[in-house]
Amino acid sequence: MGEQWQELVATLNTQVFERLKRTFIGKSEIVDLLGVSLVAGENLFILGPPGTAKSALVNELARLIEGKSFEYLLTRFTEPNELFGPFDISKLREGELITNTEGMLPEASLVFLDELLNANSAILNGLLMVLNERVFRRGKERWKLPTLMVVGASNHLPQDDALQALFDRFLLRVHCDNVPEEQLTDVLEAGWRHELKLTQRQQAKTVSVDDIRILQSQLSNLDFSKVRAEYSALVRRLRYAGISVSDRRAVKLQRLIGASAILSGRLTVELSDLWVLRYIWDAEEEQEVLAGIVNEVTQKHSTTPGAHPRSRSTERVDEEALARDLDILKKQLSRSSIPEADLSYLKDRIGILAARCEWIVDETQRHTMRSGVQGLWQLVGEAP
Repeated sequence: MGEQWQELVATLNTQVFERLKRTFIGKSEIVDLLGVSLVAGENLFILGPPGTAKSALVNELARLIEGKSFEYLLTRFTEPNELFGPFDISKLREGELITNTEGMLPEASLVFLDELLNANSAILNGLLMVLNERVFRRGKERWKLPTLMVVGASNHLPQDDALQALFDRFLLRVHCDNVPEEQLTDVLEAGWRHELKLTQRQQAKTVSVDDIRILQSQLSNLDFSKVRAEYSALVRRLRYAGISVSDRRAVKLQRLIGASAILSGRLTVELSDLWVLRYIWDAEEEQEVLAGIVNEVTQKHSTTPGAHPRSRSTERVDEEALARDLDILKKQLSRSSIPEADLSYLKDRIGILAARCEWIVDETQRHTMRSGVQGLWQLVGEAP
């Protein structure tokens, strides 16, 4: 296939993802996650309130790759027919149970399910098969689906254990909120341009669904040898920090890590590609812990040529919160006796705080915080 896939990557980045970023101001993070999920053939969960352009992003992405999209707002009363299609009446009269899928989920390249966590037991098994295997099954019917990616959205996280299996099939999770006030004017201008072009947009060919499948086929050509040991160590560290990463999830996350490499024009996976692990949180309070641990691994490699832009964290650190965390940890370490198990955990917390320090913009504050971290390392008897 030569360099065809690299040309497709260049086109995908410039003609699809960059367009989306220009149209949807303040959504670059979500666009990048849509990108890796699309190339990996995995699913993305978006947490956020209505009116924050979640469905518009998916629909515009489908248009740009010339694919069919399916969008549906789930309620607790949603029936399978509403997603997968009704039985064909003409066939039903002949005694056959055949589903009419025209315009429904089984024919879509990209699927957006709003209020995903309203899914009821009647549709749960069908959705799990779509998410897991890209298969639709009803009675004797079994169809392989053309689905490239499913995007689920909700304004809350699952409260019911029955929905945890559904949520778990979305490997990456991201927030989608209203943009900061300083970007509102840009949003209004870009949004108005987008509205005016809805009926008069150019249909210039960019990439197709088949092109996306070509990129997905490159996953089998990836070389993970440079990162597999470090990735294994990172998974163990995340588990120790209380982040749930099952063996199944750890295996499947390699597809997303590999997709980062492909979108960067490489078939060799680098440590910078591990940035995707920032987005595997189950609870919102896990996000900072994940960012600290993952950034510690990726930050030294995020500026190397060919690194994915998202590997360079742009999150602003809350210096006051960091200072409070340093003070709390200092008090914990000042106790006369600390069990060995607790000491190992506290050392890990120091490492997380050290990583957060490196993302402080102000050099003087960064130096002050570094000094605080060095003092903590001395309390545990280790050289900083």
